[in-house]
Amino acid sequence: MPALRQLQITIDCAEPARLAAFWCEAAGYVLPPVPEGFASWEEYHHSLPAEEQPSYFACRDPTGVGPRLLFQRVPEGKTVKNRVHIDVRAGQGLVGDERLATLRAEQARLEALGAVHLYTQLADDENKSCVTMQDIEGNEFCLD
Repeated sequence: MPALRQLQITIDCAEPARLAAFWCEAAGYVLPPVPEGFASWEEYHHSLPAEEQPSYFACRDPTGVGPRLLFQRVPEGKTVKNRVHIDVRAGQGLVGDERLATLRAEQARLEALGAVHLYTQLADDENKSCVTMQDIEGNEFCLD
């Protein structure tokens, strides 16, 4: 059996550093250290000539377990539903009202960061409750 490979999830976007910062807050990931002499990545990027500004930005799981997230600038905007999306596993092991309350609290935290609530799927005989949202660039993701 082949060895497990490391995975990277790449997301097309308009503003890589801004979207990476959102996902760091959402997922508990970390950004690379800011270059010396700069207060933020945004300040550093603005210091570069337009032709030298990076077209991508990455963040990582500080524990090294989760996949690296790479955000790459593309010229076109998002036009259709994502074929792949990120699940933020906020309600792992919880059921019923406790799960729903936990998901709603996480929803409120992410809305404060700029995410948008799309809909909530309440538990039924087959599925647990989950919340579908959009990040700051309109990419769908779920709280489950």
